Amino acid sequence: MEPAGPGPGSERDQQLAAEVARAGKNAKRKRNQELNKKVAKFKRGEPMHVKQIADKKLKGRMQHTERLNSEAAVAAAKTDEWLLPAEAGTLEAEGMERTWRFSQADVVNEVEVGASRKVFDLRLGGLGPYNIDFSRSGRYMLIGGKKGHLGLMDWQSGRTFCEVQVKETVRDVKLLHNEQFFAAAQKKYVYMYDKRGLEVHCLKAHTDVRRLEFLPYHFLLGSVGDLGVLRFQDTSTGQIIAQHRTKMGPCDVLRHNPYSAVSLLGHAQGVVTMWTPNMTSPVVKMLAHRGPVLSVAADSTGHSMVTTGADGQVKVWDLRTYQPLHSYFSPSPATWCDISQRGMLAVGWGRRINIWKDALTSKQQSPYMSHNLQGGQLRDFHFCPYEDVVAVGHTGGVSTMLVPGSGEPNFDSYVADPYQRARARQEQEVHQLMDKLQPDMIVLDPTTIGQIRKEPKEVQLERQQQTAEANAAQRKEQQEKNDAKKRMKGKNKPSKKHKKKQINVIEETKGRIRQESAQQDLNANAALRSQAPEDVPTALQRFYKRA
Repeated sequence: MEPAGPGPGSERDQQLAAEVARAGKNAKRKRNQELNKKVAKFKRGEPMHVKQIADKKLKGRMQHTERLNSEAAVAAAKTDEWLLPAEAGTLEAEGMERTWRFSQADVVNEVEVGASRKVFDLRLGGLGPYNIDFSRSGRYMLIGGKKGHLGLMDWQSGRTFCEVQVKETVRDVKLLHNEQFFAAAQKKYVYMYDKRGLEVHCLKAHTDVRRLEFLPYHFLLGSVGDLGVLRFQDTSTGQIIAQHRTKMGPCDVLRHNPYSAVSLLGHAQGVVTMWTPNMTSPVVKMLAHRGPVLSVAADSTGHSMVTTGADGQVKVWDLRTYQPLHSYFSPSPATWCDISQRGMLAVGWGRRINIWKDALTSKQQSPYMSHNLQGGQLRDFHFCPYEDVVAVGHTGGVSTMLVPGSGEPNFDSYVADPYQRARARQEQEVHQLMDKLQPDMIVLDPTTIGQIRKEPKEVQLERQQQTAEANAAQRKEQQEKNDAKKRMKGKNKPSKKHKKKQINVIEETKGRIRQESAQQDLNANAALRSQAPEDVPTALQRFYKRA
């Protein structure tokens, strides 16, 4: 019997198997593309070019390091799905709708109950305008009214820790390394308070302060005010680290770059200056506006900076080239701006706050969200870390608004934990003090720390020439000394040197002992010769012995 040929069923099975294999290849290709995108986020800079390294040992070490870095990036990307499960959500409009037309009431009605509770409006008329600051975890909010009202609270649960009336003008407030302490710039000096609202310190070195800023990784409290002096004080030791005279008059704009910890100052001449504690002059001085600078903000990556001025412009700058990327015009001069963790830009003036999405990378034609205050003129506002919330301080009190997609959805408990307990807070405080960075490490480009500073080629050639000339002169001098020296074989042996020293010793009995020894030898030889018979030759008489 002949074997049966392939039937229609077998052809269908082959087609199905080919389609399954093709679908598997496409899925695998898609997974690899997604993995490559995630790996790019965890890469540690550009890979090193090891082909130009001549030293084989060093080349092998560098190749091994690069291989470990790439493997670590791939492992982190694979576990990213489990370590960072939450994703940021944003508003999406359908058809002819626009997201900036959505009111806060519409957003609150659509979000979950827990998120809707985060929208509130504190009516504190007669004590404003208010300044606001958040803790690093975003759990605690500090408010300070111009008429002397200070308050610290857990804004999500509504629990108030302290509420103090200092009966003095308060210009700015700032939380320190955690919610246990905060600073307030009052009428003349800066005061530090604890969580209960009790005064802990009076910083008399900071006088007539308008703005405060705190560097969490360096434990530095910075201030600037009417005198135009930028001061840095270490809150862990109490020492004044630096005092810099800006020489540009009173200053009301002070922020810091979260990436490099460089302080950003805006001046009335339209100039933005950047300062570090270890430099007495600004590391960068740039003309930003044709009028006074009203506010400055930098993003968390350290690549972009936003400035607003009295000329009505909102400019986005590239901090790598110090050139403007693009600019926006506001109907009135924007008095404050802030950047969220995910790069959203908030600009406010009067009673209006506009939120711009992707405004740092490209110029947008319309805002992402827009909100009008109901209770007065705004003073300042801040994005809450790890929350899609903006808190606004104005003349009538404090208000919050929801901005979907502004906050980072996943937090690192080693950096900032919103659910931190007392024991964990104590441990984190100890670790922060042990890992505190020195003020000298604040530089314009943090990537230069740990690298070898390269000198110009002209300096390198000059130094190589000087080294070669010095080596040649040293060799010539040594050669002349060797030629002038009279060499004798074995003259400088240690035994010879010791013998010379012994010869030079003068002793009184040395000559007498030699004479007596010689006389004894002569007598002994004569006695031996007298005992020998006469027929014994003279040469053999000294070997003769009496039998």
